[in-house]
Amino acid sequence: MDFSDAFRCSGPAPAFSPDGRFLANVAEYRLIIREVETMRVVQLYSCLDRVDSIEWSSNSLYVLCGLFSRGVIQIWSVESSEWSCKIDEGPAGVAAVRWSPDGCCVLAVAEFGVRLTVWSLTDRKCVYLRGPKHAGGGGERGRGMAFSADGAHLAVLERSDMKDWVSVYDTRTWSEAAHFPLETSDAADLAWSPEGGVLAAWDTCLKYKVVLVDPRNGSPLATYAAYTHDALGVKVCSWSPGGELLAVGSFDRCARLLDHVSWQPLLTAEHPTSVAAPAQVVAFQEEPDEPVGGPTASAASRPPDPSARSSYVIAQLPVPVPYAKPPLDAPAPKLGVGRCVWSGDGRYLATQEDSAGWAVWVWDLGAMELGAVLLHLEPITDMAWGPRGSTLAMVSGSSKVYLWTPGGASIVHLPLPTMQAFGCSWNNTATTLLLRGPEAFCCGYLTA
Repeated sequence: MDFSDAFRCSGPAPAFSPDGRFLANVAEYRLIIREVETMRVVQLYSCLDRVDSIEWSSNSLYVLCGLFSRGVIQIWSVESSEWSCKIDEGPAGVAAVRWSPDGCCVLAVAEFGVRLTVWSLTDRKCVYLRGPKHAGGGGERGRGMAFSADGAHLAVLERSDMKDWVSVYDTRTWSEAAHFPLETSDAADLAWSPEGGVLAAWDTCLKYKVVLVDPRNGSPLATYAAYTHDALGVKVCSWSPGGELLAVGSFDRCARLLDHVSWQPLLTAEHPTSVAAPAQVVAFQEEPDEPVGGPTASAASRPPDPSARSSYVIAQLPVPVPYAKPPLDAPAPKLGVGRCVWSGDGRYLATQEDSAGWAVWVWDLGAMELGAVLLHLEPITDMAWGPRGSTLAMVSGSSKVYLWTPGGASIVHLPLPTMQAFGCSWNNTATTLLLRGPEAFCCGYLTA
């Protein structure tokens, strides 16, 4: 893997354009657009204030910048430095902003979820919709708002009369296509199935409940609860690329894979503190290339510097999984399966249990069992599958990139000693990996 130089960034994470040709990043109040292959600056724009959020339009021609402190949205062109657009939400402010799937409209959530405004860039008109339950904030695109895969409909989670409701809008006219209540106590979020025929919503973390409804009229299709006592509920839900499975990560340290016919678990993926089965599972354990104190030091020693050179070794089963018991009196304890990430081909699911962040579990959906577990010296802070094939990239806030494929695993050391990669993402061709740190980013290019 070859790497670019490191470039300064601040605020929101840098983002690839949907076509994979360009990369947008922010440095204070400046928006910088680069070519991915050469990292040459294509456009440089100065915004009115600090940028809190950026997002590409679906046609890769425009970048919107959310300036939440000013209640302003600015939009810039990749092709023409003479073109720009400014949207001022006035006293309502902006808590979250995102593009419509066709790239012709901008959706802005007002502060405190007062309203949802749809701004059209083609006819310069705006439509006001009811305010969503979750106002967003902190750079969120809008929790509780989801577009169908074909972009034809928008589902918005609402709260009225002490009940959860869903409004489904036709994105061609922004008229209401359906409005129905949910059988939830305090819904946390919702998600469309890839084929658009099912809408999943899950309840508060204190109650284990997933409801599946027909988005056309709200007719209930199924309700799933792993147990009935009100504790240790759902933490995250994620559809497989084909929509055949719904992964439900829970606070009880399990991920359950529901099939789209019976809506019952085909696999209950447990995350124990020791891995001993199945017999064919491969455990990759990160070990320092040279223990502390030199080659004669104990192999059990661990380097104090997480960026020290290391490599994977295949550990013998059973292998212990590092685990940190969260304090029970913490307001948001690190506990439960907080990441369920599908590979682009839908063959694998990578999970991470928050109290054991050092471990990444890779589940083989062909065999419906654990395929590999990767154990690291530092907690994994982010991971991303390539959009094509089955290549998983992981980072831990160090100068290393961890890669897993069905053929094995490896550790790549960045030739940039000051670069600390806390986040990662692939471009659409899966040939370039963006690595981002707190104040800088770089790109890694896969070589044949």
